[in-house]
Amino acid sequence: MSRFTELLLGMLGATPKKPKHVSEAVQKIMVLKYQDKEHLFKEKLHARARQQPSHKWRNRRWKVLIAVNLLFVVSFWLDIQILEGALTASRFVGFHMVDLNSALHVMLAHKHIIVNLFIGTFTVFLLWALMGGRSFCSWVCPYHLLAEWTDKLHLMLVKKKIVTDHTFHRGTRTVFWVLFAILSFATGYTIFETISPTGILSRALIYGPGLALGWVVLLLMFEVFWSRRAWCRYVCPIGLTYGAVGLITPVQVSYKVEHCFHEGDCRKVCLVPHVLDLTIKGRASEETMGLGPDCTRCGSCVDACPTGALQFEIKGLSKLL
Repeated sequence: MSRFTELLLGMLGATPKKPKHVSEAVQKIMVLKYQDKEHLFKEKLHARARQQPSHKWRNRRWKVLIAVNLLFVVSFWLDIQILEGALTASRFVGFHMVDLNSALHVMLAHKHIIVNLFIGTFTVFLLWALMGGRSFCSWVCPYHLLAEWTDKLHLMLVKKKIVTDHTFHRGTRTVFWVLFAILSFATGYTIFETISPTGILSRALIYGPGLALGWVVLLLMFEVFWSRRAWCRYVCPIGLTYGAVGLITPVQVSYKVEHCFHEGDCRKVCLVPHVLDLTIKGRASEETMGLGPDCTRCGSCVDACPTGALQFEIKGLSKLL
């Protein structure tokens, strides 16, 4: 199975598997680690001792996310026409921009290709093809930010054994993607857009709150008391749509097996931990590997890694600061 096919199936919900072929370079690295366990242990302790709590990428991401959403608000209230509309459909200094998933559902509902929507989606496609498909989720989506904040409450309740985290099969998201698409085609109505917390929050910020915010609160409560980050992990088709764009993006988080201690700190903080399956000992097939299309490029794993085994890179070029 090719790496591309493996990444695609993983995004759709397949369970990551051990590689059938491991490069000679990786085999040598693992042998050296095994032969010099004492040195490796000392290096682990040294890395832990010098590690300072880092939120560099998280802070950058929060600033960008808040700035983008505030620009919609400021543009509307001051009528300066820089960024008009909302996240589902907008115009930035004259360039039409339409959310890929929203455009798909509108065209399915109308049962034909709408030229203006196609132009807007092409602009957005180019943007996220360069920046990284699911970067939209962690760098732009307002629901992601709220869910990230309430996630801390969920983890605290789990730690105190007040609640239990319930998980679902990751393939559930693929089922919902197909289901919402069928509903749009069959009913002629974009049902997902009605319940999408991304669109609800974006419109509420710009035009004022409405009753739909009650649905967003219910979703957050479900995630706090029942299933961690359930909407983003198991339901939202936006992530799957933009993940497909991420298959070709040059911006990625790269993993270097030589620098990894395989302790799993990165997987503990990741929204989609299956993309970090290759950090488990024996799961990497090459010296350097990208995390794949389902990675949201949030940078949490980069901040958490004490040895720099995970870094933002432009594919084939260089590390990003």
